[in-house]
Amino acid sequence: MTHLTRRTILAGTAAVSAAASLPIVAGTVIHAAAPLAGQQAPAWYRIKVGTMEVTVIAEGARISPLPDNFVRNKSREEVVAALQAAFLSVEQFMLPFNSVVVNTGSKLVAIDAGFGPGALATSKGSMGQGQANLKAAGIDISAIDAVIISHFHGDHINGLVTDGKPSFPNAEVMVPTPEWNFWMDDGNMAKAPEAMKGAFANVRRVFGIIGNKRTNYEPGKDVAPGIASMAAHGHSPGHTVHIVNSGNSSVMIQGDTTILPQLFVRNPDWHVMFDMDGPAAEATRRRIYDRLVADKMLVHGYHYPFPALAYIEKSATSYREIPVSWNPTI
Repeated sequence: MTHLTRRTILAGTAAVSAAASLPIVAGTVIHAAAPLAGQQAPAWYRIKVGTMEVTVIAEGARISPLPDNFVRNKSREEVVAALQAAFLSVEQFMLPFNSVVVNTGSKLVAIDAGFGPGALATSKGSMGQGQANLKAAGIDISAIDAVIISHFHGDHINGLVTDGKPSFPNAEVMVPTPEWNFWMDDGNMAKAPEAMKGAFANVRRVFGIIGNKRTNYEPGKDVAPGIASMAAHGHSPGHTVHIVNSGNSSVMIQGDTTILPQLFVRNPDWHVMFDMDGPAAEATRRRIYDRLVADKMLVHGYHYPFPALAYIEKSATSYREIPVSWNPTI
């Protein structure tokens, strides 16, 4: 057994100092701290729906302070309490964005177009990643046959154009007729609150570039093989959801029927600031979520956390999302 004394400790210290002063021998490996990566991997996720393939494309997320009026009919304190109960930050509020591409077997169909690559980027959040993630998923944007739009808010249509040109060069852009009629009505634009006039101008900018590649569709009709549309008004005047169906499998692409599920699935009576008609949006939410529960149908939420897929269960007065488990196979 070695006994530590003042003499042995001093001798050990001297030996370490001497070793430190020795020259480095050629071939000696020196391990330095690795640089921080500072970014996430490209984000996309695939599932099978019958014989079809559905790819969720992460558009990024926006991180910002929680607005005081984020929920119009509830106090900030109630919203903060719900965020805390869901273990979400109340200091920096994060809202994710996720679009979808459906391979029907005969067509490639995108549902919503995201922000586009020119979207705002910040040090703690980045939007407009959709086109880069499409490429990472092996999807050529020029191979997309159709882009189906759920509604005309900027985070769903701005990605239709890039640098003043159509982003999807060979795609037909399909829009719900009630949405088109509202936003293209000069009278609606004239009487809109000042805060909404920019949204009207943006719609006209985007579709001015798209030109004759746009066609209208009626909610309630099939918009592509295996893809049906269903009116879901309230969030916007012509907001529309889509159901991808093949064989015995279905997934509802619900657009903005709810926003962040931890708040608005669990509290269907809450009216988010983005809903243009809060009571109508609530009625639509309950109708659609009752169907999801009854049919045990998978749902994709544009503003759900990636990969933005869940099942819905019902409680006495509310609903709850059950996120899908990540699957390493398709």
